[in-house]
Amino acid sequence: MARRRHATAEDPTIPPGPSAVDLHAHTLRSDGILEPTTLIAAAADAGVRLFSITDHDDLSAYRELTGTNAPPLPAGLQLLPGVEINCLTTGIPGLWEGEVHILGLGVDPDDATFEATLVKQRSGRRVRFERTLQRLRELGMPVDDLAAELDPRETASLGRPTLARLLQAKGWVASVEDGFARYLGRGRPAYVPREGIGPRAAIAAIRLAGGLPVLAHFSEAPQRVDLVTELRDAGLGGLEVHYRTFDRGTIATVGAVARDLALVPTGGSDYHGDTGTYAAAHAELWVPPEVGVGLLAALAAAPTPGSARTT
Repeated sequence: MARRRHATAEDPTIPPGPSAVDLHAHTLRSDGILEPTTLIAAAADAGVRLFSITDHDDLSAYRELTGTNAPPLPAGLQLLPGVEINCLTTGIPGLWEGEVHILGLGVDPDDATFEATLVKQRSGRRVRFERTLQRLRELGMPVDDLAAELDPRETASLGRPTLARLLQAKGWVASVEDGFARYLGRGRPAYVPREGIGPRAAIAAIRLAGGLPVLAHFSEAPQRVDLVTELRDAGLGGLEVHYRTFDRGTIATVGAVARDLALVPTGGSDYHGDTGTYAAAHAELWVPPEVGVGLLAALAAAPTPGSARTT
């Protein structure tokens, strides 16, 4: 879940109409709250036609929705395989929580090597989850009983939002945001450092799986052009420009970085569900239609493009 400092909404984006593109959203298979079938139905009802579920380190939602026995997708909805990888940035100062997030759009969901990378990432998430449970016990705020009741499908790619919801259910915090602010955020009493790969390794893995690596919700891009350039030179192919909480000024300056570095602009809601319905989040999102066209063209031009399913 994106717990980061975004641009203020002093000059908010006012969507000119329903956005037909959303390339960043999460389900219960990582740190969202909706089942995959529920989320894609909500996206289709909101007018989305090109959609990507980008669960953290996990492609199971896409596989569930496109498998042999899967029900038909909503009419007219094109579902693109996607994933979000939280990458450690050891030795790079000044980054929020010491990491950047890389989306892999259009990856091959059947690529065994890529899946092995995701399995390793999920293993690190499990270690962090268990260590955080221990921290909470030491703080006199155990949530182990609720954690034991989680559906196994909800625990494959564990994250801190899951823990924050357990704290909220116990009455220890008022909300998920409150849980991060008081206990789970970096520097707070129950914070445990992440384990996992760095951005260059993630970019390489996504490229080998036929996808487009995209730097997600990086409002700092105009101030960190050197870092974005370094990642571009390592194979980064896109930059998330049209992020739901970016104001118009941030979209303009991040978009300028994408143009200057020849990165494919993308956009999405980063919907998780803790603060409202998908329809409410979508109402705040505007991703120009040409963004979807450009992304699909970039994937089609790749040596081993990812797959997509349309009904």
